[in-house]
Amino acid sequence: MASKRWLLLCLLFPLPFFAVPSKTGRDIRLELTADAQAASVHASTATYLVDLAIGTPPVALTAVLDTGSDLIWTQCDAPCRRCFPQPTPLYAPARSATYANVSCGSKLCEAIPSPRPSRCPTPGCVYYFSYGDGSSTDGVLATDAFTFGSGAAAHTLAFGCGTDNLGGTDNSSGLVGMGRGPLSLVSQLGVTRFSYCFTPFDDTTASSPLFLGASANLSPAARSTPFAPNPPGPSSRRRRSSSYYYLSLEGITVGDTLLPIDPAVFQLTPSGRGGLIIDSGTTFTALEERAFVVLARAFEARVAAPLATGGAHAHLGLALCFEAPEGRGPEAVDVPRLVFHFDGADMELPRESVVVEDRAAGVACLGMVSARGMSVLGSMQQQNMHVLYDVERGILSFEPANCGDL
Repeated sequence: MASKRWLLLCLLFPLPFFAVPSKTGRDIRLELTADAQAASVHASTATYLVDLAIGTPPVALTAVLDTGSDLIWTQCDAPCRRCFPQPTPLYAPARSATYANVSCGSKLCEAIPSPRPSRCPTPGCVYYFSYGDGSSTDGVLATDAFTFGSGAAAHTLAFGCGTDNLGGTDNSSGLVGMGRGPLSLVSQLGVTRFSYCFTPFDDTTASSPLFLGASANLSPAARSTPFAPNPPGPSSRRRRSSSYYYLSLEGITVGDTLLPIDPAVFQLTPSGRGGLIIDSGTTFTALEERAFVVLARAFEARVAAPLATGGAHAHLGLALCFEAPEGRGPEAVDVPRLVFHFDGADMELPRESVVVEDRAAGVACLGMVSARGMSVLGSMQQQNMHVLYDVERGILSFEPANCGDL
C-alpha cells in the first residue's frame, strides 16, 4: 500500500474515495510452490484481500495484498486499545501456541523503517507505522504460523501485532506486504519471483491468479522493463522507499500523440522523492500533477462528449468525467488510445483500464488522479494484465491476458 489505497487504505499519499461494489465471490488462486497450493483472495471495495489464517489453532483473517509496502500486520486483541471494525474476530496472540515476540536486538526488529529503540521494552520490539491519509498501526513485532489456503503448509512469519490502529484497511484486518524489504511475505518466504493477473472489477465471477515462486511464468511474447534503482541511504524516507518497485516511465501517448511531458517529472531523486512505483494496493493510477494536467487536457480534446457537470458523479472522486450520449450508456463514450512508455516496454491499456463507467450517473471518467511527488501505477490499470515481478533479476514483465482463464 503505497498510499491511501486510494480509497480507505492509502499508505503514502491520500487519494480520493471510490466505491466499487464488493465482489466476494471472485477468488484468486495462490500458488506457493510449483505444487499449486490454493488460497483465496477476493476483491473488496477497491483492493484485493488475501484470505489467510494465523496461529495455532489457526484464526481466519483477511488482509490487503500490497506490493507497495513490506510489513505484514493485523489487528490484535492483546488487548486492542484502538481497533477499526473488521469482518472477522480479532486475532488474540495469547490463544496461539506458536506466537512469539521478536526481540529488540534481532535483525527483523532492525528492519523496521523507523526504529524507535527508546520504546523497545522487554521482551518485545515495538513498531509504529503512519500513513499519509492519517491512518496508522502501532504494536509489537512478533512471529506466528501463517497458513494460506485449506490444507496448505504453515509458514512461520514475522508480522506486526497492532494494538493501536487508526483508519482502516478496506474491510479487512491488516496488510500483507509484498515489497522488496526484509519484512515482506516475498522476502520471508525466500521466493525470487511472483505474478498476478487481476480480473476486471466488474467481473463478479471469474477468478484471478496469484503465483509465488517457480509457478510464476509468462509467455515469450511478454514485454519487460527493468526496475529502477531504489534510493540508497539511511534516512527514514529512503528506507521506506527502498521497499518499492520503481519503474522508469519515459512518456505517455494519447491517441497517436506523444504528450509533451518532461521525463524528469517521473524521475526519482537521490533523496527518495518523485519516481513512479507499481502497486497492487492502490486502485487508480496517480500521476504527478504536472503530467496529469497534460494528460487530462489531451484526453479531453480527443473525447467527443461534453464534460459532466453537477454532483451526480462526485462520489467517484475523479476529476475528468464525460456525459454519455442522451439515451445511451457510458459505454457509448469513445475514448482514445492510451499507452505508457516504460524503459524498453510499452503498456497499452484497454478501455476497462482507462475509464470508470457509472451507469447511474451516466458518466465515463478517466480512472486516474493527480498526485504530488511520487506517481503510482495502480491496480485498475493492471486489469487483465498478467504482471510478473522477477525480484532476483530486477525485471518487471507483463502481457495482456484473459485473467479469468489462467
